[in-house]
Amino acid sequence: MQKSWVKRYRLFFLLFLPILACGQGTTRQQDYINQFMRMAIDQMQKYKVPASITLAQGLLESGAGTSRLAREGNNHFGIKCGMSWNGPYMLVNDDAPNEHFRVYSSAEQSYEDHSLFLRQNRRYANLFNLRITDYKGWAHGLKAAGYATNPHYAYDLIQLIENYNLHKLDEAVYRNPRRIEQMELNDSRMEHPVYMCNQNFFTIAKAGDTFKSLAKEMGVSERKLRRYNEVGRKTVLQEGDVVYFQKKRTKADKSLKGIWHQVEPGESMHSIAQRYGLQMKTLYKNNFKQADYVPQTGDLLLLR
Repeated sequence: MQKSWVKRYRLFFLLFLPILACGQGTTRQQDYINQFMRMAIDQMQKYKVPASITLAQGLLESGAGTSRLAREGNNHFGIKCGMSWNGPYMLVNDDAPNEHFRVYSSAEQSYEDHSLFLRQNRRYANLFNLRITDYKGWAHGLKAAGYATNPHYAYDLIQLIENYNLHKLDEAVYRNPRRIEQMELNDSRMEHPVYMCNQNFFTIAKAGDTFKSLAKEMGVSERKLRRYNEVGRKTVLQEGDVVYFQKKRTKADKSLKGIWHQVEPGESMHSIAQRYGLQMKTLYKNNFKQADYVPQTGDLLLLR
């Protein structure tokens, strides 16, 4: 039996398609990850700096691309001039007034210089003795070596990495380097952006989409697609609906442990379960609710 398109392209989805945090729409942070993921992967392959660390530092140092340094100087990592820099610079108030920060011609140049900055600086040498998938070790090592003065710097990086599942990029690149190089970034069959939530792939329905049309595009049967999304034969897709291509999980993502969802106007148990990539029966069970329970605006529901 031929494997579904989703299964054949699982690694492709993981590396080159947008990553969304469960329960959220597109955010500035997610847009940043989607835009610079390929650069971070390239840096990992060339210089052995984990892609997760590069992206997390870019997010944190540049405010997801919104800082003045990033906007006017293409400096995504807060790197100051130092004695070795002979290029252009800009003055920015940081630890002291009017400090000199490097200015780049492009974001790509900033990403490259960040890798070289770590590679060529002795105080970061021990980082390259760590496993390339040890993002926690890298985060704490960066702080210990003095990359930032923020006492919570390592924990901020780790939180970003885990919130957006960036460590999975490290694992995929480390385990499948040849396959990554052979992948095509543009596939004519990919009409819908594919996202990931709770280790499962989904898309957002557009106007005119049906379960039948999405099933054909993604290489699964309509019957299975309806079952994966816990809907009956007569349910009609609406624009903006979340549609999963595989069976949803019986547990919410680990990052949601102990987190309560406050019901918003118009939400149902089904829409909440879809939002977090969670099976409905689990949502009912976690909250000791019967099948006839209808959530009301303001109700709190435990996710995991």
